[in-house]
Amino acid sequence: MTATDPALTALSQGWCALSLLHGRIETHIERALQAGHDLSVREYSLLDVLSRQHDGDGGHLQMKQVADAVVLSQSATTRLVTRLEDRGLLERYLCPTDRRGIYTNVTETGLRLLNEARPTNDAALREALDEAATHPDLAPLVRAVETLKAPVPA
Repeated sequence: MTATDPALTALSQGWCALSLLHGRIETHIERALQAGHDLSVREYSLLDVLSRQHDGDGGHLQMKQVADAVVLSQSATTRLVTRLEDRGLLERYLCPTDRRGIYTNVTETGLRLLNEARPTNDAALREALDEAATHPDLAPLVRAVETLKAPVPA
C-alpha cells in the first residue's frame, strides 16, 4: 500500500472524523459541567467511576484501573485524585488486607455533586450528539454511538 492508497485515505479520514466528534462532545460537556458545577469532564468521569466501587471481591479499583477508565496516565490520575480530595470530594484510605494498597472513595459531598451534575452531563451529551448528527461526515458516527450498548461485566 502506498501513502495515497484509497483504503488508507478513507481510514485516515474516518479517524479524523471520530477525533472531531470526540473533541466536539468533550468540549460541549466540559463547558456545561464547568458552568453548572465547577467540574471538568475528567473530574466528573473520575467521580462517576469511583462511585461505582463497592466492598467485596473486585469492588475497588487499583489506580491503574482508574487511570485506564478516565483515560489518563497514572501520574495525571493521582494529581486529579489529589485535587478532588483537596476539595473534599474524594478520600483515600489504606486497604485493610494489604497495607500497600490505597483505595479512593467518593465522599458524601462528592456523591451529591455527582448526582447534581449527572443530568447536566447527560443533557450536554445529547445536545452535542444532536448537533453533530446534522453534519454528514459525523452523522454515521453519531448513529454508531447511539447503538452501542454498555459492556456486560464478565
